[in-house]
Amino acid sequence: MIKYVVLRLLQTLPVLFGISLISFGLMHVTPGDSAEIMLRSGGVQPSPEAVAAARSELGLDQLFYVQYGHWLWRVLHLDLGVSVSSGRPVIDELLGRLPATLLLAAVAIVILLLIALPLGIASAVFPDGWIDRIGRAVAMISVTMPGYWLGMLLLYYGAVKLQWFPVTGTDGYSGVLLPACTLGFGLAGTYIRLIRAGMIDALRQSYVSSARARGLAEHIIVGSHALRNALLPVMTLFGIHFGHLLGGAVVVETIFAWPGLGKFAVDAIFAKDYIVIQGYVLFMAVNVVIVNLVVDIGYQMADPRIRLGKPV
Repeated sequence: MIKYVVLRLLQTLPVLFGISLISFGLMHVTPGDSAEIMLRSGGVQPSPEAVAAARSELGLDQLFYVQYGHWLWRVLHLDLGVSVSSGRPVIDELLGRLPATLLLAAVAIVILLLIALPLGIASAVFPDGWIDRIGRAVAMISVTMPGYWLGMLLLYYGAVKLQWFPVTGTDGYSGVLLPACTLGFGLAGTYIRLIRAGMIDALRQSYVSSARARGLAEHIIVGSHALRNALLPVMTLFGIHFGHLLGGAVVVETIFAWPGLGKFAVDAIFAKDYIVIQGYVLFMAVNVVIVNLVVDIGYQMADPRIRLGKPV
């Protein structure tokens, strides 16, 4: 197990290096002069001398690998630069909005599980029955309905017409429910299908037949035997989707004005705050890598048959 963890950690090093290189390269592929664009964000046309001074201060007049080395050294010390818009350190801006995004992701996961687990399990236990048809219908709607459209429907009926919820996500904890429902329902369809398929396959295995022959109750067979094995593939997909949720679900946060990382990134794009955009991309990519690393290790712990580079 320790060897597996060490190997997975070593595998992440080139990934993190590539992420840092891409994040740094954003400043060099943006159209125009980055220093001039940042100076123009104040609404004043900068002089050539001011642009030259800004380029020197940012190190943009140095060779690419020299700039990258200096930038990487600062990143290793958690220095992602200073936001042009607010004048605050980017890392402080990101960490300040992280709790809101974590809250949104946590509530969305709870809603996702409340929808997907019962429907996925029941659809597998009673295939082709009425509950299975309901589960497949919910899954189809979830997968095909655009998230922004569902978000606007919930916002219009839940907040404007019925006035059960606040219009924006900043009005207390009740403001998190509508955006969380949008995210949770949008992902539920995939999990309903995956859990249903995994449960049907698990219920056909010989160990389930043996458990039934020993006289075990059906709910014990379903909950303790079949479900545990059916959920293993779900863990991998969950890691990918948790990274998506941690990324702030940009569209949903923008629709509901939720003060998380996604809306922060959108505001930075409109403000042409490239330092913030650069820091956001790096911050989120590193978090996604870490989450997937944890999921991979958890997957291996849940199923000891799995070994790096070996089929199950």
